[in-house]
Amino acid sequence: MATARALQVRLPPLPSIKDIIRLYKLRALRELSQNFLMEPRLIDKIVRAAGNIENNVVCEVGPGPGGITRSIIQQAPRKLILIEKDPRFIPTLELLADACRGKVDVDIITGDILKTDVSHFFPKDVKREWTDPPPPINLIGNLPFSVSTILMIRWLEMISKKEGAWAFGRTRMTLTFQKEVAERMSAGIMDKQRCRLSVMCQNWCNVKYKFNIPGHAFLPKPEVDVGVVTLTPLKQPIISLPFKMVEKVARQIFSMRQKYSIRGCQTLFPEEVREEMALRMYKMAEIDPVTRPFQIANGEFNRLCEAYNEIIKKYPELENYDYRAPKKKVDVNLEEAKV
Repeated sequence: MATARALQVRLPPLPSIKDIIRLYKLRALRELSQNFLMEPRLIDKIVRAAGNIENNVVCEVGPGPGGITRSIIQQAPRKLILIEKDPRFIPTLELLADACRGKVDVDIITGDILKTDVSHFFPKDVKREWTDPPPPINLIGNLPFSVSTILMIRWLEMISKKEGAWAFGRTRMTLTFQKEVAERMSAGIMDKQRCRLSVMCQNWCNVKYKFNIPGHAFLPKPEVDVGVVTLTPLKQPIISLPFKMVEKVARQIFSMRQKYSIRGCQTLFPEEVREEMALRMYKMAEIDPVTRPFQIANGEFNRLCEAYNEIIKKYPELENYDYRAPKKKVDVNLEEAKV
């Protein structure tokens, strides 16, 4: 049975991305971790990884000279929001906006994605309930390496609070990362790349590592390859506790990655009660203390976080303890604290 052919927007003849870069005398800035993807076939593959975006609202992060932007426009989204920090690229993006005028509504926002709430630019009628299928909104971006992990953590916190783009429902993301970061995000139990970022991403999202892009496809060529990842927020997180608490437990347990996981867990507590509290936490969670961090499954992290939550409910003076902060004595009743 034949399937309906997707609508495509035909752009008028335009200079190639390579020509655009030459005509506008653009060069990638090392301080902004800029790398331009030059291969049209791979650009189209990134956009296809987002699924059917026809009539969707698409927000592209860091469009640069507009290579991915062109491919998005050709897939006929209802609206395209471009968030670009570097003002040098605005004329090239305005060229594309003019080329598709009357076919795709394009908003060009000059700003830093770390300081921009993209939801301000979404039409109200695309909002969905959290338990509904994802809204017709897509976040797409070839992210600079220097901000990709910071941005991902920030977005995960917004997902946990249903804020920003996720005030509109379970908004999907299609993003590029340094290959090693992409591997960490998707790494399962026993994987050598499994880390805090693995637990955080998988707690709030369905993470799919789609494919690699070789470094030589970019200008300038980065020292590493790039991974394309899609993330769809889960209806219900595996660990239903506040973001900061989950992040703290995951961070400390993975802080001593190659040692027994209880060693990292001990750093959640002040020195004077460290061993007693960590043993109590592992006993409550029914986790073997000699388990290595990368051997702990997401469901087991849930039990550890729940155990930590119970402990700080009983001993609230422990909640704000920070292993990295200057040491100061925390008064805890040692007799009550002991297992």
